[in-house]
Amino acid sequence: MEKAKADTRRCKGCYYCEKACPKNAITISDEVNSKGYAVIKVDEDNCIGCGICYTVCPDYVFELM
Repeated sequence: MEKAKADTRRCKGCYYCEKACPKNAITISDEVNSKGYAVIKVDEDNCIGCGICYTVCPDYVFELM
């Protein structure tokens, strides 16, 4: 089964993905990327690979693998 993988270097902290995830598998982490944004984290145990995060992300943070 595919899961969402996040390249947090691209994340700009809009959190559209967190709001859109039907399984609450995406949360805001304590990590800050090099651009100064608090980035997201994917809980692979809860991720169902639906691709909604990929669809709503304006910064191409996600891949389904």
